[in-house]
Amino acid sequence: METILLAQFFAVLFGFSGVILGAFGAHRLKGKLTEERLQNFETAVRYQFLHALLLLVVAFNLSFTTPVETWVVRVLILGVLLFSGSIYGLVYSGHKGRKWKVLIPLTPLGGLLMAIGWLLLGYVFFAPLF
Repeated sequence: METILLAQFFAVLFGFSGVILGAFGAHRLKGKLTEERLQNFETAVRYQFLHALLLLVVAFNLSFTTPVETWVVRVLILGVLLFSGSIYGLVYSGHKGRKWKVLIPLTPLGGLLMAIGWLLLGYVFFAPLF
């Protein structure tokens, strides 16, 4: 799949599921989760949605003629899947009384990948100036 289509697909997927999960959290999980778990869930939704918008902007503004531009998309997608996905899993499993501890290291790894995506994007923007 071409990188632009990959970016557009995941922008739509993350955006759509972010809206659904955000509404679900606000209306169905409030009062059922502890305040801490609800805040964690909201953090996952917020980062997922912000990066959905970023992928959409990237899809329509980069030419994808260099490997770095392709890696921007790849690390952002993987970062969101690991970061938000692990938080959703930890919130769910913690609520059910059996926290999936295997997910714990995936959260910071996902966050690191998202940060790397932003740095790579900065490189794409500013490297031609030097």
